[in-house]
Amino acid sequence: MTVLLVSDLHLDPSRPAITQQFLSLLAGEARQAEALYILGDLFEAWVGDDDPGEPGAAVCAGLRALVESGVPVYLMRGNRDFLYGQGIRERSGVQLLPDPCVVSLAGHPTLLMHGDLLCTDDTAYQAFRRQVRDPAWQSTFLSQPLAARQAFAAQARAASQQHQAGVSEAITDVNPDAVQALMHTYGVDRLIHGHTHRPAVHRLQLDDRPATRIVLGDWYEQGSVLRVQAEGIALSRL
Repeated sequence: MTVLLVSDLHLDPSRPAITQQFLSLLAGEARQAEALYILGDLFEAWVGDDDPGEPGAAVCAGLRALVESGVPVYLMRGNRDFLYGQGIRERSGVQLLPDPCVVSLAGHPTLLMHGDLLCTDDTAYQAFRRQVRDPAWQSTFLSQPLAARQAFAAQARAASQQHQAGVSEAITDVNPDAVQALMHTYGVDRLIHGHTHRPAVHRLQLDDRPATRIVLGDWYEQGSVLRVQAEGIALSRL
């Protein structure tokens, strides 16, 4: 059977066609899959499990329908939706994954990550990440009214876009030494991640042996899916 992996869908009310494409995947091809892995940034912003709005409501319903059909769904936090808690598990039936983690895909140990931890040259972003991943910060943030949290998310998106425009692509891409170090730490020769929006299959050498780093594509204009089978892998646009 096939394992499906996606990342960086950035689902948002302003792009309903992309949301519909994902819902079609859940109701179609994913029903025949062994499992579905979502490696972060499913939503453009997630300000708390108590937000009843769209596209969160429709997507959670679609995920739950897939899980209830017998296909497990694994969800990882990204840099836009790091505030998942018990509520999203109850709403959607997904299982939350730590970042990073090693899973067996078609019998092959594979390191899964969102990918932002590998962008070590972007020191400003890494400082922001440490701040918002702090449990005390999250508790204070989630205690605010929903409207205030939504306003903060909008400001954070604008600041992120400004930051991305002001730094080179090399800074916002993964650091090769960080990739090698983490793969060595976890003892794997295959890494799959998203975040950088640079879909590709990279062949590299790790301790004098071949290794693979697969970068998932984003869904801003069209879908992107990685299919993993015992026979091999295929990264494609929908």
